[in-house]
Amino acid sequence: MIVESALELIPKELQKHNSVLASAKRFGKKPSEILLDVSWHFAAMKGIKNEIKRGRPDLIHFCLLEACSIPIYFENKLEVFVHTVDDKVIFLDKSVRLPKSYHRFAGLIEKLYSEGKIEEDGINLLEIKKMDFESLIKKINPAQVIGLSSKGISSSYQQLAAEANSDTCIVVGGFAKGQFSDKTAKHFDKTISVDKNPLEAHIIISRILYELEKRIIT
Repeated sequence: MIVESALELIPKELQKHNSVLASAKRFGKKPSEILLDVSWHFAAMKGIKNEIKRGRPDLIHFCLLEACSIPIYFENKLEVFVHTVDDKVIFLDKSVRLPKSYHRFAGLIEKLYSEGKIEEDGINLLEIKKMDFESLIKKINPAQVIGLSSKGISSSYQQLAAEANSDTCIVVGGFAKGQFSDKTAKHFDKTISVDKNPLEAHIIISRILYELEKRIIT
């Protein structure tokens, strides 16, 4: 599960900023229809709440490509959820194939926000719902929730993979800097640190899933 992800549309309070208006014009969309992206909206984002944890949709793209392009996902042995910084949750069907191009991915997510779901042949490949982290945990009801944080108890990728089972929810932060909020962390049964280095989320995800694949797939 990718949590507090830096993935959101331009919030109302930033929609009239010059950098936002310029990028909206460039993409031929309304300011309210485009993703907040620090690459385009750095000036607009200065001083906003949780500034360092927002505006990185590219990071979520990397994370999802890592998680949804591997055998345990194709074999339906892994469920992936994206909880966003503005308390929405994206549900992914096992048959979804995400675009490798970031610009196509951004367009897909903008369409998802607009329409609520992306369908193909009657299947909801992607669906987004208003839902906070606590509600998501209650919905999936895992046996244990393990949060990954640099402030956690020292462990390893191998130890985590050995401990995890089909009813374990592993939580990775979907932001470039900062820590989980208290309202998220209070739902963790344990918090661990799997690497002494401050690696980006998609690297952590790829290494954990590799260890899980070695144990699960024979």
